[in-house]
Amino acid sequence: MTATPSEALLPIVQAGDPVLRYAAVPVDPSDLARRDVQQLIARMKATMEAAPGVGLAAPQIGEPVQLAVMSDGPERFSHLSAADLAARERTELPFTVIVNPVLTPLPSDPAMVGFYEGCLSVPRLTGFVRRHRVVRVDCIDEHGEPRTWTFTGWPARIAQHEIDHLRGTLYLDRAETRSLSTVENYGELWAGVPTTDVAAALGFPTDGSR
Repeated sequence: MTATPSEALLPIVQAGDPVLRYAAVPVDPSDLARRDVQQLIARMKATMEAAPGVGLAAPQIGEPVQLAVMSDGPERFSHLSAADLAARERTELPFTVIVNPVLTPLPSDPAMVGFYEGCLSVPRLTGFVRRHRVVRVDCIDEHGEPRTWTFTGWPARIAQHEIDHLRGTLYLDRAETRSLSTVENYGELWAGVPTTDVAAALGFPTDGSR
């Protein structure tokens, strides 16, 4: 079946392109009613799903605007064990569009948690990143309606990763550099291994100490 114009896949910008290092500009809420903007959102969704990925920010397809899409579910994490899912607090995240987001860590749960993550704009690499366990995101959705979401666990990690993109930040900027690994080596050597054991073997802290 041939993709319609609104579903045609978009090329994903790779690390080194300056668009990934600019702070994206806010979206005019009135623009969300435009057909081309709605088509862009549909194409971002299709591109994210085809990659496959759990999030995609507009700068990653060359559009320096504050818009990102997110989604996660069993089709992405069914290969993980029940123990891994529980440790990551990885739960289903319905398709979500965030526009002009403001992210706030919740003071009621100041915990930081670290896990490996990757990025569609940084292919074949993965690294250990500490992020807030619980965050609130105030934004507007694809219809221009105000939204406030509270994300916990892995959905919170996805939201922080994508909002970083809108600020010109890559996960590499936050990763423990000694943890960086090819995806292949991570899968062969470290997948399913407790993070503390990986850290001991590679020589990086898991608690933020230096």
